[in-house]
Amino acid sequence: MLNLFKKKPDNLPDFWKDYEAKFQEKLPEEIAETRFVVFDTETTGFDIKKDRMLSIGAVGIENKSINIADGFEEYILQETFNPKTVKIHGIIQNERIETLSEEEAVKAFLKYIGNSVLVAHHAGFDVGMINEALSRMGLPRLKNKVLDTVNLYRGTRIISNLINREKSYSLDEIAETYNIDTKDRHTAAGDAFITALAFLTILGKLNTDRKLNLKKLFRI
Repeated sequence: MLNLFKKKPDNLPDFWKDYEAKFQEKLPEEIAETRFVVFDTETTGFDIKKDRMLSIGAVGIENKSINIADGFEEYILQETFNPKTVKIHGIIQNERIETLSEEEAVKAFLKYIGNSVLVAHHAGFDVGMINEALSRMGLPRLKNKVLDTVNLYRGTRIISNLINREKSYSLDEIAETYNIDTKDRHTAAGDAFITALAFLTILGKLNTDRKLNLKKLFRI
């Protein structure tokens, strides 16, 4: 259903116009020249329409390396609280952490990501949560290109016949395969960092012929 309350193009806020303007610049052809933003959202549940984001965490990758200094982590003021998910994400209602409103957090996230290529594990969910927040703000959907580490991991099946193309692999399963430490699981920033490590490992396995570029990566 169309959102009848979305702002008309002429009435879009300046921060959205600044975000959109960055897409006038074409993405590089080479992976090493591309800025990737690996991100994760922790949420009150798994219903994109009804649940809300508790936090957004991200880390930048440039020149095929994680840039620890290029990180993002914001906690969002909770309006919906689901005690069943506390044991998963560890964020407790009224915990003494600095929070932003959903609108402030999304605005900061847009400024952080710019036109970078987004990477996430089960990306449809995390992108969906951001897009739902944008919809509540009366704004269009994210414009960034997106890569899903589940699909990319399946793409390595040519190298290993142990990988099932039909299976939806968890981040824990991929981390275990690549011996990635998961002690920071279930925080947005922690999951983003683990996903970034998995992403770089997958890139290496996909680029055995050293001919992998951004265009080919999107086709996997």
